[in-house]
Order: sequence, then structure tokens, then C-alpha cells
Amino acid sequence: MFMQAYTNQTYALLRIFTGLLFFWHGTQKLFAFPVPSPQEVPDFVVYIAGPIQLICGPLIAVGLFTRWSAFLCSGLMAAAYWMAHGTQAFLPIMNGGDLAIIYCFAFLFISAQGSGVWSVDEARGAA
Repeated sequence: MFMQAYTNQTYALLRIFTGLLFFWHGTQKLFAFPVPSPQEVPDFVVYIAGPIQLICGPLIAVGLFTRWSAFLCSGLMAAAYWMAHGTQAFLPIMNGGDLAIIYCFAFLFISAQGSGVWSVDEARGAA
């Protein structure tokens, strides 16, 4: 079947790139790098979400403590959705919460799936 032989590798790419993209949200919140946040972010969000994104993003990308890191990130994104978007409008397309929902469920899947191939956890026998 199409792409079935590459299931493990495509999952690893999902894990790696989702973690890396999440990391950049942390650098944006904490260091205004590579660009400042487009809107004012409350301090409690910067000091709670920023470190989680900054630390857990790379952990997920390299596949170290993947399940716990992804579970924490999934919960963070669920909270972010309901705090910032869910109260604005019912549909995510209307409230701008699409990215938070995608991250939430991608991290939930990664948490359930584990680190997989191309990971530190696999190399140390803990995948």
C-alpha cells in the first residue's frame, strides 16, 4: 500500500518538526526571537507557556522523554485554546484557535505513540 513502508519514518518526521515548530513559539515568547509576538501576551502566559515550549519542543524533536513532554504540551494547548480562543466564537475558523487545536491533538497522538525511530529514547532502549 502507498507509503505504508514508511510509516515509522513519517511519524518521526511529524514528531521532529512539530517539536521544532513548538520550540520557536517559546523563543518568540521569551526572547522575541526570531520575531516578536504579533500581539501582547500576558505575563503568566509568557512565564508558563514559554518555558514549556522552549524545553519540551526540543525534547519531543530529539525524542527524549517524549511521552511526558508531549502530554504536557497537549494539555498546555488545550488550556491555551479555551483561555484565548474558545470563548471568542464556537468554531476554530472563527476564533483563530486552529493552530492550538492541531498542536493539542498532534501532541496527544505523539504522547500515545511514543518516540519511535530516530529518537534518543530508542537509542537508549526506552522507546
